[in-house]
Amino acid sequence: MARPRLSALSVLGFSALFMLTGCFGPPSPAPTSTSASPSPSASSATASPTSEASAPVAASPTATAPPSSVPASPPATAEPSPTGLPEQVAPLTIYYVAVDDNGVSGPRIGCGDSLVATTTAPVRFTDQVGPSIGALLANKSRDVGMSGLVNVLYQSNISYLGGELNGSTITIWLTGQFMLGGVCDIPRAKGQLVYTAMAASGATSAQVFVNGRPIDEVLSLK
Repeated sequence: MARPRLSALSVLGFSALFMLTGCFGPPSPAPTSTSASPSPSASSATASPTSEASAPVAASPTATAPPSSVPASPPATAEPSPTGLPEQVAPLTIYYVAVDDNGVSGPRIGCGDSLVATTTAPVRFTDQVGPSIGALLANKSRDVGMSGLVNVLYQSNISYLGGELNGSTITIWLTGQFMLGGVCDIPRAKGQLVYTAMAASGATSAQVFVNGRPIDEVLSLK
């Protein structure tokens, strides 16, 4: 009878030892980030890529330089277009005096003289008035070649300032001083300037101002 009791006790002790071994065995591995139920830290880690992805979108307005910081190339239409008359190449018409011609060779002026048109070599210009008056005033010779014509402005120190065509009247502004040889040179000087200006502009009348005063007033003092 003692032997079966010992067997039962042995069985009970072995079962108790097995249960203790199951409780104190090696711990289960900790759940990794791939766990189905992420921890709070995993949730914040998941949210951070979203904020990083949106950062470039928020920064894009500042990343683009304002239009004023980079000079833009002007459009082709912004280039200034040519104004006024087109450029051309043609001879200039200059008037000189035929003394005592009495209007035979051209318009008659005081003292029985005539104004005669001459032409220069071809000149490039846009506004013909300035070059024509300039060529007349730049001529410092009294005699015009072998033509027999006379330039009474050859001693004068006169410069061209500008001109304006208003309808059929051309107005020119000059500066400087006249040096004339006598009373008959007064209508000759005025005639040379007036007819040269009209020929250059296509006008039928002309007004001449010298130092801001009408030419008749200036030449009346000579």
